[in-house]
Amino acid sequence: MTSSGRTRISDIASRLGISTATVSRALTGKGYVRESLAAQIRSAAIDMNYAMPGTPPGQRVLLVSSQEAMIDFQRSQFTMYVLEGLQDRADSQDIQIDTHIYQADRGSSGLQDILDGGDLIGLLLVTVDDETLAFVRDLDLPAVLVNGDDPEMRLSSVTPCNRSAATLATRHLMQLGHRNILFLNKSGRRTIQRRLEGWRDALAQDYRPEFVVDVEDWTAEAAKDSINQVLASGLHFTAIVAAGDILAAGAMSALQAAKIDVPGQVSIIGIDGLPQGQYLSPALSSVMIPMKSVGAFSLDLLLETNRLRAAKMKTPARRVELACDLVARSSTGPAPR
Repeated sequence: MTSSGRTRISDIASRLGISTATVSRALTGKGYVRESLAAQIRSAAIDMNYAMPGTPPGQRVLLVSSQEAMIDFQRSQFTMYVLEGLQDRADSQDIQIDTHIYQADRGSSGLQDILDGGDLIGLLLVTVDDETLAFVRDLDLPAVLVNGDDPEMRLSSVTPCNRSAATLATRHLMQLGHRNILFLNKSGRRTIQRRLEGWRDALAQDYRPEFVVDVEDWTAEAAKDSINQVLASGLHFTAIVAAGDILAAGAMSALQAAKIDVPGQVSIIGIDGLPQGQYLSPALSSVMIPMKSVGAFSLDLLLETNRLRAAKMKTPARRVELACDLVARSSTGPAPR
């Protein structure tokens, strides 16, 4: 790394133990590099905030977000880590991120005013409603959905593979002998719907609709209330997959208050991999979402789309899904006999 803090090709080569020529070929696309190695090089470059070739310096990207997403930013921290990865990537490439937070009752009028000013590389969309999505689809401007997807596949997107993340969590519990597995759910977003689908995929013939437990809000308190209602109903379960770590923490609190041992009587696993999960007692098992990489890859995809458009090359919209990792800790254990 240079004295200015910028990562060099030689830094990436040194980390991976390969030649600078190989790194250069992978990042520029000029010359053959085995795809698996090229993907590893690109991942390292993003992790080290390397400025990709062809990046237009000093330009602006507009981050469009609903007020709801910013509320979640304060509560669940997930959005915070995604935006942190995005900002780190932008800083490394001298790109300015401007933000437009809209209220649902204003529609897209405020956004149109900003777009009329011009001088934008493109748009990054975080938790936008269907009206805003429809408005952006018809713009002649590159746009990428961050941690979301376009059901019409007219806009590109970067998201963790939420469906496989929930499948991974559920299969971990099933391998421990669990079959009566609740899904603690906060409906309303396509990303969480994918997690619900992944849980259902894994359960297959063991799926029971009454095991879907909805919560009112993305808070530990709301999750605690929902689990208390399940306990009062007498529904028998031995494990919980929570749609987010914050919900898992609330479920754990409810069970412990009811003198139910975790994981002796009920196992709990979350999805997100927030750092504080390891400090719960017992430490929370979770599926680690590459939150910062979601933000970084979103900006990279937007820049690549912009470069291809400038070169008069049309490409179809792409849906990029990032793999997630299981982190098994002490909140999950064998099913009680």
